[in-house]
Amino acid sequence: MLTTFKSAAGADVIMLGDAARAMFAALGKDPDSPTGIVTVEQLPEAIERLKQAIAADKAARAGDADDVAEDEDAPRGMAAPVSFAQRAWPLLDLLELAHKEGQPVVWGV
Repeated sequence: MLTTFKSAAGADVIMLGDAARAMFAALGKDPDSPTGIVTVEQLPEAIERLKQAIAADKAARAGDADDVAEDEDAPRGMAAPVSFAQRAWPLLDLLELAHKEGQPVVWGV
Protein backbone atom coordinates (compact mmCIF):
# COMPACT_ATOMS: atom_id res chain seq x y z
CA MET A 1 0.00 0.00 0.00
CA LEU A 2 1.37 3.37 -1.03
CA THR A 3 0.27 6.37 1.07
CA THR A 4 0.83 9.98 0.07
CA PHE A 5 0.45 12.61 2.78
CA LYS A 6 -0.54 15.90 1.15
CA SER A 7 -0.91 19.50 2.25
CA ALA A 8 -0.96 22.83 0.47
CA ALA A 9 1.73 23.88 2.97
CA GLY A 10 4.52 21.66 1.62
CA ALA A 11 5.72 18.83 -0.57
CA ASP A 12 4.02 15.43 -0.54
CA VAL A 13 5.40 12.75 1.79
CA ILE A 14 5.17 9.23 0.35
CA MET A 15 5.36 6.08 2.48
CA LEU A 16 4.86 2.39 1.90
CA GLY A 17 2.86 -0.17 3.88
CA ASP A 18 4.14 -0.74 7.39
CA ALA A 19 5.86 2.65 7.60
CA ALA A 20 2.59 4.44 6.80
CA ARG A 21 0.65 2.24 9.25
CA ALA A 22 3.15 3.13 12.00
CA MET A 23 2.62 6.84 11.26
CA PHE A 24 -1.17 6.43 11.41
CA ALA A 25 -0.85 4.73 14.79
CA ALA A 26 1.46 7.48 16.08
CA LEU A 27 -1.00 10.14 14.89
CA GLY A 28 -3.93 8.33 16.51
CA LYS A 29 -5.57 7.61 13.15
CA ASP A 30 -7.13 4.38 11.89
CA PRO A 31 -4.35 2.43 10.13
CA ASP A 32 -6.93 0.47 8.11
CA SER A 33 -8.63 3.51 6.60
CA PRO A 34 -7.43 4.26 3.05
CA THR A 35 -8.23 7.97 3.44
CA GLY A 36 -7.84 10.44 6.25
CA ILE A 37 -7.20 13.95 7.43
CA VAL A 38 -5.42 15.80 10.18
CA THR A 39 -7.48 18.96 10.49
CA VAL A 40 -5.96 22.30 11.36
CA GLU A 41 -7.41 21.93 14.85
CA GLN A 42 -5.86 18.45 15.26
CA LEU A 43 -2.37 19.47 14.08
CA PRO A 44 -0.90 20.51 17.48
CA GLU A 45 -1.87 17.18 19.06
CA ALA A 46 -0.70 15.21 16.00
CA ILE A 47 2.66 16.99 16.06
CA GLU A 48 3.10 16.27 19.76
CA ARG A 49 2.11 12.62 19.35
CA LEU A 50 4.58 12.14 16.51
CA LYS A 51 7.36 13.85 18.47
CA GLN A 52 6.69 11.52 21.40
CA ALA A 53 6.77 8.46 19.11
CA ILE A 54 10.08 9.65 17.62
CA ALA A 55 11.56 10.15 21.10
CA ALA A 56 10.38 6.69 22.18
CA ASP A 57 11.92 5.11 19.08
CA LYS A 58 15.22 6.90 19.66
CA ALA A 59 15.27 5.81 23.31
CA ALA A 60 14.58 2.20 22.34
CA ARG A 61 17.29 2.30 19.68
CA ALA A 62 19.82 3.83 22.08
CA GLY A 63 19.77 0.59 24.08
CA ASP A 64 20.06 -1.45 20.90
CA ALA A 65 23.03 0.64 19.70
CA ASP A 66 25.23 -0.82 22.44
CA ASP A 67 24.43 -4.35 21.25
CA VAL A 68 25.00 -3.46 17.57
CA ALA A 69 28.33 -1.78 18.35
CA GLU A 70 29.59 -5.10 19.68
CA ASP A 71 28.21 -7.09 16.72
CA GLU A 72 30.72 -6.95 13.88
CA ASP A 73 28.24 -8.60 11.47
CA ALA A 74 25.50 -5.98 12.02
CA PRO A 75 24.55 -4.03 8.86
CA ARG A 76 26.08 -0.57 8.71
CA GLY A 77 25.81 2.49 6.49
CA MET A 78 23.37 2.11 3.60
CA ALA A 79 22.63 -1.49 4.60
CA ALA A 80 21.46 -0.52 8.10
CA PRO A 81 17.69 -0.59 8.64
CA VAL A 82 15.81 2.72 8.53
CA SER A 83 14.32 3.60 11.92
CA PHE A 84 10.84 4.88 12.68
CA ALA A 85 12.36 8.22 13.70
CA GLN A 86 14.13 8.58 10.34
CA ARG A 87 10.94 7.80 8.44
CA ALA A 88 8.85 10.14 10.60
CA TRP A 89 10.93 13.31 10.14
CA PRO A 90 9.53 14.26 6.69
CA LEU A 91 5.97 13.81 7.96
CA LEU A 92 6.72 15.82 11.11
CA ASP A 93 8.12 18.58 8.93
CA LEU A 94 4.97 18.57 6.78
CA LEU A 95 2.73 18.66 9.86
CA GLU A 96 4.67 21.61 11.30
CA LEU A 97 4.51 23.51 7.99
CA ALA A 98 0.79 22.80 7.73
CA HIS A 99 0.25 24.07 11.29
CA LYS A 100 2.24 27.23 10.56
CA GLU A 101 0.20 27.93 7.42
CA GLY A 102 -3.17 26.78 8.79
CA GLN A 103 -3.59 23.95 6.25
CA PRO A 104 -4.83 20.38 6.85
CA VAL A 105 -2.86 17.26 5.96
CA VAL A 106 -4.73 14.57 4.00
CA TRP A 107 -4.00 11.15 2.49
CA GLY A 108 -5.78 8.81 0.12
CA VAL A 109 -7.59 11.58 -1.74
